[in-house]
Amino acid sequence: MERRVAFESSFAIAEAAKMADIDVCAAYPITPQTHIVERVAQLVANGELDANYVPVDSEHSALSACLGSSAAGGRTFTATAGQGLELMHEVVYVASGMRLPIVMSVCNRALSAPLSIWGDHSDVMSVRDTGWIQIFAENAQQAFDLTLCAFHIAEDPAVLLPTMIHIDGFHLSHVIEPVLLPEQKKVTEFLPKYRHPFALDVNNPVAMGDFALPDLYTEAKVAHDMALRNSIKVILQVWQNFGEEFGREYSPVETYGAEDADILLLTMGSFSEVAMEAIDRLKRAGEKVGLVRLRLWRPFPFEQFRRTVGRAKLLIVLDRALSVGGPGPVCSEVQAALYHLKERPQVIGFIGGLGGRDISVESFQNMILRGMGKANQGKLGEIEVFDVREK
Repeated sequence: MERRVAFESSFAIAEAAKMADIDVCAAYPITPQTHIVERVAQLVANGELDANYVPVDSEHSALSACLGSSAAGGRTFTATAGQGLELMHEVVYVASGMRLPIVMSVCNRALSAPLSIWGDHSDVMSVRDTGWIQIFAENAQQAFDLTLCAFHIAEDPAVLLPTMIHIDGFHLSHVIEPVLLPEQKKVTEFLPKYRHPFALDVNNPVAMGDFALPDLYTEAKVAHDMALRNSIKVILQVWQNFGEEFGREYSPVETYGAEDADILLLTMGSFSEVAMEAIDRLKRAGEKVGLVRLRLWRPFPFEQFRRTVGRAKLLIVLDRALSVGGPGPVCSEVQAALYHLKERPQVIGFIGGLGGRDISVESFQNMILRGMGKANQGKLGEIEVFDVREK
């Protein structure tokens, strides 16, 4: 039997780490992810979680400690946000290149300057090429479920890659919602005790993270890329198993009201739930619109994405990060994914929700209608930052 509790999304993630029976959490507090690691620390201090909690002096140190823990065979968890993710940026590459299955929750936060503690996807895009599996949650239940799944995915012998679970800072991290918590026995059956097949062993010493000369580096990176791309098979299987066991299904690309839609809006993260209401209103007004949500950001789900949007006439993409001097990062990837198809939708990109600015239901409606107007005028190449004040 599942029990229904009211949890802040940050606490839901900490509860997932507890039920996953992690061995080590090394972390440094930073807004808005602090509640996650504070809660983990509290669970350890109260004796509810038998794990080593390692307080460190920076995010760089936090992930560095996680490298050692994971290399030694420990189930390892951490969390960060925005500027903290940037401080650990160097080590993020090391974790994936060494194939260490660390799970990290990232409370997405805008990057300075100007300084902001509120959420957008600037930090997501800063690490999109670091070789981690990256998954988006939209609410507290998903944050809990996907964190459990992340350990299963990352630790699979066919994967062995670190995994980020992205939640929107404040819009999700600090919101209290009802969460269904399964019995510990069922979680343990779904997620058995971790055994790293290549854990460090003093009786059989090996070298890890060695210096690579030019005649080896390319092959190492190609092997890493292949492993990340191939991980989608395991991701699909884990989500299928989770759905069969707990009744909640997840997919790399998910839709809402898109069955007969000619016009699709694409979103990522918690704003997707606001966009659903906009879709409902426009449908009632007679518009053939639908919503596409990218749950899996890396590896990019090319096959599923093309199958989902290929028949639409227009795809409107919301980016919550500004690639200064360039195109919207999600929009440009979407265009690249569709480019070679003979039949593909027109693509219109908007950038919005920066630095924690809300996008209301009405704003989503206006964005869709404006995108339709721009498509009719042939203005496909324009980059528009949505809802910019004139004064």
